[in-house]
Amino acid sequence: MGALAASVASRVPSGLSLAALASPGEIIRRASRLEEELKELLRVHGGGLAGAEQHGGGRQQTKERFLRAYERLKTELLNDRAFNFDFSEETRQWVAKMLDYNVPGGKLNRGLSVIDSYMLLREGTEVDDEDFYLACVLGWCVEWLQASALVLDDITDNAYTRRDNLCWYKLPTVGLSAINDGVLLKCHVQAIIKRYFKDKFYFLDLLELWSEIGLQTAMGQMLDLITTHTGAKDLARYRIQGYRRIVKYKTSYYSFYLPFKKGLIPFKQVACALLLNDAKLSDYIELKNVLIEMGVYFQIQDDYLDCFGDPEVIGKVGTDIEDYKCSWLIVQAMELANENEMKILYENYGKSDPQCVAAVKNVYKELDLQDIFLEYESRVYKHQVSTIDAEADRAIREILKIFLKKIYRRKK
Repeated sequence: MGALAASVASRVPSGLSLAALASPGEIIRRASRLEEELKELLRVHGGGLAGAEQHGGGRQQTKERFLRAYERLKTELLNDRAFNFDFSEETRQWVAKMLDYNVPGGKLNRGLSVIDSYMLLREGTEVDDEDFYLACVLGWCVEWLQASALVLDDITDNAYTRRDNLCWYKLPTVGLSAINDGVLLKCHVQAIIKRYFKDKFYFLDLLELWSEIGLQTAMGQMLDLITTHTGAKDLARYRIQGYRRIVKYKTSYYSFYLPFKKGLIPFKQVACALLLNDAKLSDYIELKNVLIEMGVYFQIQDDYLDCFGDPEVIGKVGTDIEDYKCSWLIVQAMELANENEMKILYENYGKSDPQCVAAVKNVYKELDLQDIFLEYESRVYKHQVSTIDAEADRAIREILKIFLKKIYRRKK
């Protein structure tokens, strides 16, 4: 219990007293947060770390091997004639810079999760270097596709920063040529899959899987943009049903589950791992509800952090208010606002003037949306844990716990 006690102690602010807390609401929030963290620590320390983080000599070694795989894939893209179509030195340098700027700069959770999932599914059997590398390849395909989506999404959202840097299209030497770069990144995924998996019996399944990823993501982006135009005409049309529809396609399908020819499969990351492990994807259709809700939860976190997160931590400046986005916060505000607050929202939402943005955020604070989010987060987490614990397959259960642990109360 020594490690557990130390972990709990590290989370209690020094000199904490009731007099030091701002309000009864703050007391409740901190007490609830400490309670949930204690439960999480008990669960983690009591059961040990989930299997994937113990494979391959530890998490850090896995990440190092993953990053080395990126360097190999990049070198192949730049030098193999099957990939580069007789690049000139100038184009080779451009692609190299574009890849380094956009692909490996994030947290890499999506790509590493392919490895985590694969190792859990292979638990009890030896995984040789070749099999591990193939898991890394598919992990990087996920990161490549994520990079493509972000490059293009930043342009449509007129975003300014991404991952602690200027958005790729904001660089003076890039501009709207970033559109082609975003398309190129997506094409790289198909080329990499063909290079490494064309002789595998599940090759066609992989191609179909990634085709579905692209379709669902594009549909989600389309819904997001169309709904933004609708909301600009009448803010009251932002409702939770429409919001969930956007999230379902833009986030849940893309990051958490995907339709497949024989049913729904869990996580594109897990789907890739299942294919590598010779599993039947159609055996996992019962995970639909937990995966959908996890995707919705993930996007609601994003919306919350866009407004209330620290740009120094999340690596970008949020623009949902300025961009008239149908975010979870504005949906909640439209349901709770009184007549005066509604007037302020109508007059200021969707405007880039800092005073207008501040006015909207002030309404959010008056409506206690921060507290409402924390209550939602706690409620969803408890439900997710109970649902995951009821999953019969131990490996899938551990995979889902890893994913939930990564996103629960994330700060970026």
